[in-house]
Amino acid sequence: MTRPAIFADITAPSPERRPVSDTRHGITRVDEYAWLRADNWQEVFRDPSVLDPDIRSHLEAENSYQAELMADTAELRKALFAEMKGRIKEDDSSVPMKDGPFAYGSSFKKGGEQPRYFRIPSEGGAEEIILDGDKEAEGHAYFRLGGLDHSSDHARLIWGFDDKGSEFYTLRVRELSDGTDLTDVVGDTGGSGVWDAANAGFFYTRLDPNHRPSKVLYHALGSDAASDRLIYEETDPGFFMNVGGTRSNEWIMISISDHETSEYRLFPATDPLAAPKLVAAREIGLQYDLEEGGDIFFVLTNADGAKDFKIMTAPVSDPVRANWKELVAHEPGRLILSVIGFKDFMVRLERKEGLPRIVVHERATGAEHHISFPEEAFSLGLSGSYEYDTDTIRFSYSSMTTPSQLFDYNMRTRERVLLKTQEVPSGHNADDYVTRRLMAPAPDGELVPISLIHHRDTPLDGTAPCLLYGYGSYGMTIPASFNTNCLSLVDRGFVYAIAHVRGGKDKGYAWYDDGKRATKTNTFTDFVACAHHLVAERYTAHDRIVAQGGSAGGMLMGAVANMAPEAFAGILAEVPFVDVLTTMLDDTLPLTPPEWPEWGNPIASEDDYRTIAAYSPYDNVAAIDYPPILAVAGLTDPRVTYWEPAKWAARLRERKSGNSPVLFKINMDSGHAGASGRFSRLEEVAFNYAFALKVVGRV
Repeated sequence: MTRPAIFADITAPSPERRPVSDTRHGITRVDEYAWLRADNWQEVFRDPSVLDPDIRSHLEAENSYQAELMADTAELRKALFAEMKGRIKEDDSSVPMKDGPFAYGSSFKKGGEQPRYFRIPSEGGAEEIILDGDKEAEGHAYFRLGGLDHSSDHARLIWGFDDKGSEFYTLRVRELSDGTDLTDVVGDTGGSGVWDAANAGFFYTRLDPNHRPSKVLYHALGSDAASDRLIYEETDPGFFMNVGGTRSNEWIMISISDHETSEYRLFPATDPLAAPKLVAAREIGLQYDLEEGGDIFFVLTNADGAKDFKIMTAPVSDPVRANWKELVAHEPGRLILSVIGFKDFMVRLERKEGLPRIVVHERATGAEHHISFPEEAFSLGLSGSYEYDTDTIRFSYSSMTTPSQLFDYNMRTRERVLLKTQEVPSGHNADDYVTRRLMAPAPDGELVPISLIHHRDTPLDGTAPCLLYGYGSYGMTIPASFNTNCLSLVDRGFVYAIAHVRGGKDKGYAWYDDGKRATKTNTFTDFVACAHHLVAERYTAHDRIVAQGGSAGGMLMGAVANMAPEAFAGILAEVPFVDVLTTMLDDTLPLTPPEWPEWGNPIASEDDYRTIAAYSPYDNVAAIDYPPILAVAGLTDPRVTYWEPAKWAARLRERKSGNSPVLFKINMDSGHAGASGRFSRLEEVAFNYAFALKVVGRV
């Protein structure tokens, strides 16, 4: 198709080409823009001011270029922001969750960017603010709170924050009696801590200089963090590690995993000096999760060929694999996602026939029932409870047309109590919208689910624009949940669609397996098939489809741009993982070794090298007519480093044909998650949506 001239004809930044060659497995690649990767990238994550001036100058030129090209959308962006902000209850508050003498919750104040955390007496009384995010964020260009954990005696609070966007979190301890912080300061952590049983100290993960959680340490209150006791060290850089506690405060659990293998070590919370006990040694392909259950542990596992997982039990006295006993058998096509244990019940969240459901299992009798819902497509969230000895759990429900609803559910009486319905201050009438679930035929015959929403008045004759979102990696499922932001597009005549492509677990674990490593291209062909199906069903036309994805979904965007540029009017790639081969060859980067099970290890395997090289977006940029592309990134992002989209934009401009521009917008004060404040984030969404509206001629 002939692409219209939508953007002004402005000269784009053109960074110097400094070719660097790399030879692996007898194959040589040349990278003209490798110099955009700062040699001191670890230091830049902690202090952006040390970025090389040449790199900074180029990134600032990119921001100036995209700002000029998008200048005519300034009023539209203001309108979009106002609309999206108007759908947010500015002084919204969560429903507090009970934990003994108190109930804990969070809220926002009108105009506030950050959450405030509060508690109230369980039997009623005045609200007490225990942490004010806006107050803590004062003076910081970027600020994001990490995890919070109140002590079991309700006297103190561990809280974490990141003020660079690099995800190196600092932990502090607050006295809840007077709101003052102790002198304890623990840096370079994963963002959260967990108390020991006596509330005398806490456990946390420390990140190494390459941003990997390599150590679990114990910090005794009042001591110098430099002397914190090492509990466990993970020497394999290919594994993630986390430490957590149980709701009964009986156990500390160290979970170690990559994308296909897991391992647990545990010890009593009453004995912070105990050596962690191994449950089941890591075995490639064996995954398991532990959940407390009094005298047993519940074990969610894929052992013995249980591809979609089963639930077993293990005695706490000796929970090794030889002592596991089956409780809930494996059922192909029913993917068990998570398990929560209670004194009298066990609850699981599972997905069957593409939809989530909550199943309650009575421990004494083995009787089960599931919580039912009327709509054909919906999203569920299982919050569980702070308490172990309780009959009540909390869950959330929404659909693409139904605002989120929060329920308390009595597992014994089966009574469901609606606690809260998401309020849309500017108004929302669900009857104004239509949601559908389609099945798009993929090239190999698989049917790919599509969830979509459109306004009831939108003509379905092929003239409507469409924003088609996709992800498709790490087994992540994109829920068909309520999204107030996308209504700004839907109200302007867009069809908003989610392509549930392979690489996620939308149709079970096999759906994930069929979209990783050697079969990764299924993710891309599925997405293109969804675009074709939406056109065939007259929802839209190819010159009206804007594709959107972020992170690994940004890789999807780069791949489909190379594979089928004619299928899209525009590409919106947020923090895009586009230089896949180079990143997977660099084992110093934070996520590279843990990602090898997902993508393959091109250092060790020529087959993996060739597989990744065949689809890596940066390596496959060609002299073709790409649609307009917007890439968005953050300077201090440790997950998808800024230089990936910076290099991609430069190579696209160098090699492509046609006159469509490539825009690169980089936030110089943020990381992977974008701006940290809730309204600052809306400004970024407004910018992205303005790009989508512009490329389909709706500005």
